[in-house]
Amino acid sequence: MSLTSAVLRRPAAIAILAAGVLSACSILPRAEPVELYLLPATAAPAAEAPKLDISLRVARPESSLHLAGQRIVVLPEGNRVSIYKGASWSDPAPVLVRNRVFDAFRADGRISALSSDDKALYADLELDSDLRAFQSEYRQGVPEAVIRLEARLVQPASQRIIASRRFEVRQPASGTQVDEVVRAFGTAGDALAAQLVSWTIEQATAQRGR
Repeated sequence: MSLTSAVLRRPAAIAILAAGVLSACSILPRAEPVELYLLPATAAPAAEAPKLDISLRVARPESSLHLAGQRIVVLPEGNRVSIYKGASWSDPAPVLVRNRVFDAFRADGRISALSSDDKALYADLELDSDLRAFQSEYRQGVPEAVIRLEARLVQPASQRIIASRRFEVRQPASGTQVDEVVRAFGTAGDALAAQLVSWTIEQATAQRGR
């Protein structure tokens, strides 16, 4: 075979190989379609109270591996961990919690100098936490959204913990559909954020009075 005929045949061989690859790919299972869900929120009224002359950084909670992703976690029975098929959060659970808490502080208005751990800005205090639960759990056949958070109020300059508290919120869903469970998460997130705002301001006020 001449060099010229070998060169001419090479594109045809490549085309045949490509066609075979495409044919093989077509028999692979298609990716599961996933619906993205935002964490629902209700607007909170601003507090009618004096503003605190402090700056606060809201940090993203640490979490275990099964809570660090975007899938909506469910415990259908006992300690068995599963996920809702075809459904996902718009962001990882720790980010959703941080953003909900940050928005609650901003809506409250008593601490105007706010930042998050996305930017390394100076802050008098930092709200640090561990996310222990962000999941749906079944009780007597009814799912409920469960959020459990271990919070710490820290002075970044000294790394001293000035206060800590464990928060847990449970909100039954109105049904077993994913949309209904997501709404329960939204209500639970609002309740958790409101408790965190009140506790943080109480602790910060007491700290400044010492």
